[in-house]
Amino acid sequence: MSEHRDRFIGLFKSKINRAGSDELLTWIDGTDFFTAPASTRFHNAFPGGLVMHSLNVYDIMSSRNYADGIVESEESIAICALLHDLCKTGFYKETTRNVKNEKTGAWEKVPYYTIEDMFPYGHGEKSVYMIERYMRLKISEAVAIRWHMGGFDDNAKVGGYSVSNAYNAYPLAVKLHLADLEATYLLEK
Repeated sequence: MSEHRDRFIGLFKSKINRAGSDELLTWIDGTDFFTAPASTRFHNAFPGGLVMHSLNVYDIMSSRNYADGIVESEESIAICALLHDLCKTGFYKETTRNVKNEKTGAWEKVPYYTIEDMFPYGHGEKSVYMIERYMRLKISEAVAIRWHMGGFDDNAKVGGYSVSNAYNAYPLAVKLHLADLEATYLLEK
């Protein structure tokens, strides 16, 4: 787990040089970001899964050219990929549940994650809010992080054109969404 933490911090420090970034990294280091899961049961649902997911999204996003002529700065790629799920810090609570051991037939307590959202502000918008307490985002970065869930975002499910408008105006948002999907559904089974 420390190798993922070290890699994240190394990438953050080498790619993100914006005012407030040092304070943001100090805050992140004081949270459960490096030990939290990425989900309760779907992708990377284990300690350290969140930082691993963020690194996977970064690797995909920084290695793909999704559209010729649309170039994003390395800093914007790093900000979006590494910080898009910052909203998941302080979000999961480890508990246990009873599961029947198929070999012995005995019930056993196993670790399990539940959601304990103390700041129910939405998913992407919560990450934007948390980042901007320390560091200003470009509009394209804020929109990309806000809409990285695409049609899986609760607000996109109620209808309207916000996510479509975001993707039409900001290619960075499309790139982040695609990298997040690839990491979640193809890499992190």
